[in-house]
Amino acid sequence: MVRGWEADPSASLEKRLGKSAKELGTSEGRDECPDIWQLSNGDIAVIGRDLTEHYSDRLPDGVTLGPGERLVVIPGLMLSAAKADITDA
Repeated sequence: MVRGWEADPSASLEKRLGKSAKELGTSEGRDECPDIWQLSNGDIAVIGRDLTEHYSDRLPDGVTLGPGERLVVIPGLMLSAAKADITDA
């Protein structure tokens, strides 16, 4: 099966979007997950808590998780802090 988009594992982490978890106070003083990064090819990497099992049986109609996909959750504050770094389409 051919997918319309495929993640490129050779792309490197290039630029943090927003602020680190430590800067936002969501890591108890440690620089740990969660995080949002722009990759060298323009794709976005999100590091968060894997809650796939908690949401898989209650996804809205039309929402699916394909093979190799996981549902991760990050603090809303983190995405809000990244807004200025995310370009418009």
